[in-house]
Amino acid sequence: MLTHPFVNEPYEPKLSGVLAGISIYDREETLGEALWEYNPNKQSEREEIIKKFILPSYDYLTYRHRFLVFKMLEGFLLKVGFDFSTQFESDYDDPRILAWDETEIDDPRGFFEDIYKLASEEWKEDLKKAALEDQSTW
Repeated sequence: MLTHPFVNEPYEPKLSGVLAGISIYDREETLGEALWEYNPNKQSEREEIIKKFILPSYDYLTYRHRFLVFKMLEGFLLKVGFDFSTQFESDYDDPRILAWDETEIDDPRGFFEDIYKLASEEWKEDLKKAALEDQSTW
């Protein structure tokens, strides 16, 4: 069983975790200011956001963890009617405030599709390595 890197609990990625790199809770004046320089609705700037802030937030994980994140994201993208805008909503019971809320993202599904596309490119070798393994042995 694959566990969290720092605790002995099963690793089960959540879709909301994909946006952790743009969570600005208690960092509005640092990370928030940096992110607000970008327009998440412009393709080129969204790709930069993903490459600079979202994908690097997974650097501490192993290739197996990234594989599970990738497959989880793939599963949600296969759900044709899934409403990705809910992932940008602030949850005031959970200290997770994103740089942009659901009203500011024109194409939430497209945002996640771009994360998937760029992750498949950046994590290509890791994904290939993990896919060749028997995941049931993790």
